[in-house]
Formats: sequence, structure tokens, C-alpha cells
Amino acid sequence: MTLEIKALGFPQFFLDGQKTDLALRKGVALLVYMAEARAPVGRDVLATLLWPDADQEDSRARLRRTLYKVRTAFGADIIEADRDRLQFSRYLEVTCDAYDFEAACNRGEFAAAARCYSSDYLSGFALDDCPEFEDWVFYRREALRSRLINALERLVEESLEEGKNRDAITAATRLLSLDPLSESAQRYLIRAHLKAGNRAAAERQYTICVKLLRDELDVEPAAETTQLLIDPSLRPSRSQVAAVRSQTRYAASGSLHIAYQVIGDGPLDIVLVPGFVSHVERVWEDARCRKFLTALSGIGRLILFDRRGVGLSDRVGAIPSVEATAQDILSVMEAAGSKRALLFGASEGGPGCIQFAADRPDRLAGLILYGSLAKGSRAKDYAFAMSRRQYDVWLERLIQEWGGPAEIAFFAPSFVGDRQAENWWAGLLRSASSPGAIKGVLEALRDIDVRSLLPDITTPTLVLHRRGDRAVRPEAGRYLAQTIPAARFVELEGDDHWFWAGDQDCLLREIKGFAKTLNPSTRTAISVRKRQKA
Repeated sequence: MTLEIKALGFPQFFLDGQKTDLALRKGVALLVYMAEARAPVGRDVLATLLWPDADQEDSRARLRRTLYKVRTAFGADIIEADRDRLQFSRYLEVTCDAYDFEAACNRGEFAAAARCYSSDYLSGFALDDCPEFEDWVFYRREALRSRLINALERLVEESLEEGKNRDAITAATRLLSLDPLSESAQRYLIRAHLKAGNRAAAERQYTICVKLLRDELDVEPAAETTQLLIDPSLRPSRSQVAAVRSQTRYAASGSLHIAYQVIGDGPLDIVLVPGFVSHVERVWEDARCRKFLTALSGIGRLILFDRRGVGLSDRVGAIPSVEATAQDILSVMEAAGSKRALLFGASEGGPGCIQFAADRPDRLAGLILYGSLAKGSRAKDYAFAMSRRQYDVWLERLIQEWGGPAEIAFFAPSFVGDRQAENWWAGLLRSASSPGAIKGVLEALRDIDVRSLLPDITTPTLVLHRRGDRAVRPEAGRYLAQTIPAARFVELEGDDHWFWAGDQDCLLREIKGFAKTLNPSTRTAISVRKRQKA
């Protein structure tokens, strides 16, 4: 027997090709959740997820009744159950359009992926009395939508390269419908019209873009956008932006997919762990960020990734922990063939690096903590962080400003008034996460405390912090250096929190000098041979 589940859109079920109407909403949720688990699921897990307000005995009884109604609706035993667990029948082949969509993305078949994605995940379906289930659906929906955006971008690029201009216009139009405020999406459509020889359509789209950016974000279009209509050949080359995009890969971290890139080569691997928000492709669209990353890839082979929950990595149904970040670091290193690496933890990425350094010192050649901290909020013995109340007020302000250049004065004072930088930052935020999803990520960061791990770190450590950093006070950096054995602290001039803002040269000199002191033997011979063969 084959059970086909349509989850991209309002849920539908087909058993051996015959549609089965399942009016029971908790039954629908049960089947979809089990399909996504792809493994046996505990009775108590399902009972708590679907009947959160009932006691254990009552919720288990409701689960039994739901299973009976599911069997009646399908006229077959599609679920095997024992006292503790449920799973689909071993004689049942379960397929799901969400699986097919992700598989097409993984194979690089972006046109097929776009066709498969008929609507957002479980669109129009809700269980208002099941908040945990609703959260799970939200994060799953965000993950799939993020992959759709990535697939459409790739589809536009491929279509333009192959001269399929109508296909490029169709894909770019759909991409823009997902986020009309994305200047990157606007550029894709303008380029597609120009490639098709329809300059009038390109100019109309540019006019629409200018008006939207002014009305909604109060910013002017980036020079890159305006340049398209002056001389399309002068836009950033594929070697700078599009070619970088083509290098995005996915590492399996448990059941999740972590987006990563590998740039450059050299005997030393440098793994960059970002702060609270990132997007491995959008970062290359800003000239200053691109300059810094390119310089870093000249020091060693650069491996950068999006942590779970943001960017192009899978969204998660639970608040990400430092242990989860450490697992993601290991998964990306394994996928990239990195045996030992210099770990660069920026801002909120630092605590995950500290966890990794404590757990896996054998995989580290060195540790750099930039603008980072050991605890997310203030305590009596950690007075240089925001209090929980201050943090929550700041977080609420960030969420309210999401979609525009939220808190750019807080993170990069030198960028204030720079319309191009502000527009890029706003676009990166919209691409990297939604307001609701990032709130969960930042609430987890607020509650982080890795102070107890610091004395156990044996890896050579360099702590870098800018003197005027408003986002994370330099005292937090000094605390790290004082508590990690043999760590060295360097206070840099400047007010910017972002490593690519302000004076890059001084920061890069410190990184390069530290890297020269480390053992460069970082990769397995097998991984090197695989890359050479590729």
C-alpha cells in the first residue's frame, strides 16, 4: 500500500491513489506529524502535543479514539501501535510532497522543486488549542519557504545563463511575490526583463522598486540596482555573487540540514560561526562584508554556515541551544572534510564555540572569540550585560523594526545614514528569518550561560573586542580572556559590533598573526582527494 500525503497546501491524503477525506483535525495532525518524524513516535509525545490541557490518562484515551477513527476513515490498518509507540505500517510506503520538494532542491532540480511547491506548508490548517503543534508547523513552514526562495533564485540564474528568458521572468516574478521588499528579488526581475529585450518592462519594475523602498523602508535603491539600467554588464560578476551561491551545500545534523559554504584553500581551516542572524548567500551582496570574507579565505580555507533556525538552514520546532550549535559545527566540519580547525565565533556564535571547545578540543587548532560573551543577560556576578527586562525591551524593539534596517545603529554606528548598507541589512534580515522565528532564537540567547565551561578550555584562544561596542560591552570580552586559561585579549579601536564594519585591517592582522602560531594540519587526506577529483 502507498499513502501519499499532500502537505504543501491544505492537507490531503491518498491511499493507493484514492483520496481519503479525514474530517478529524487531530487525526490530520497526527498523520502529518508522524510522516515528518519518519520514525516511531512515543504515545506520550503525541498525546501531549495534541491534547496539551488534558491529563495523561485522558489524553491517551483521546489518542486511542483518534487512532480508531483514522483506521475507520482509511478502511485499513495504516498505523502499527504498541503500548509505548506508534509508527506507520511496515507494509505501507509513505510519500509526502514536502519530501519531494526537498529532494528536488538537494538534487539541484530547481524547476521541479518550484513546481512541487504548490502552497505554504499546511496552509489554512490550524489547531488553535495545540500551541506546541502550531509552533512546530510554523518552523517547518519557514524552513520550506526559505528553501523555495533559494530554489527560485537558482532557477532565475540558470534560466538567464541558458537564455530561457521567459522562464527567468516567471521565476523572478514568483520570487518577488514572496517578498516584494527584497531588492535582490527586484534586481532578478529587472535583469530578466533586460535579458528578454524588454527595457520598458525593466524600467517599470525599477520604478515600482524605488517607490516600494521609499514608501515602506524610507531608503533609496542600492547602486547595484540602479546600475542595471545604466550598464547591466557592470553589475557584480557571477564570480563575486552568483558563483558563490552555487557553492552552498547542506550538511546533515541529525534530522536537520545546515547550509554551509567552503571558500578558498590552504592548510588551515577556519570555521566561521555567525551571530544571531546570518545568510550564507546574502552576506556576499555587501561589498564590505565580501571584502572581509575574501580576506579571511586568503588566510585559510573558510567554512561558513547558517546555524539551525536562520538563513538557509532548516527551521526548528524547539529553541536552539549551545549544544545544538556545537553539534552543527561538528556536522559542518565533517561534511567539509575538516579534521581540525580554527573556530571563529562572532557575537552570539561565541557560546556555541565555547561549548564545542569544551566538548571536542581534539577537533580544534585554535579559538577566536570576537565581540562575544559567556552569558546572555545580567547576574550579580556578571554585571556588564543587559538585564532580562532590558533585553526583552530591546528584543521587542528589534521585532517591531524587522523588515527595515532594524537596530543598525546598535550594531554598526558607522553605517548609519549609509542607505546602501541599511538597505542590504534590511534585506538580509527578511531573507534570514521572520520576526516570530528570530524571537525564539534570541530568547534562547538571552538565557545562555557557559561560564562554567571557560576554565576547562585548553585550546589556544584569542579574544577580540572593539572598545566602543554597544551591542556587547568590552568587559564581556575581558571576562572571557581572564577566565579561559592562557587566553589573550586584544581590545581594538572602533564602535562597530560587526566584524566587517569599521577598520577591517587591524582585525585581520590579529587573526592572521594568531593563525600563524597554529598547527595547520587540519584536513583528512580523503577529503582533499575528493575535492581534487571533483
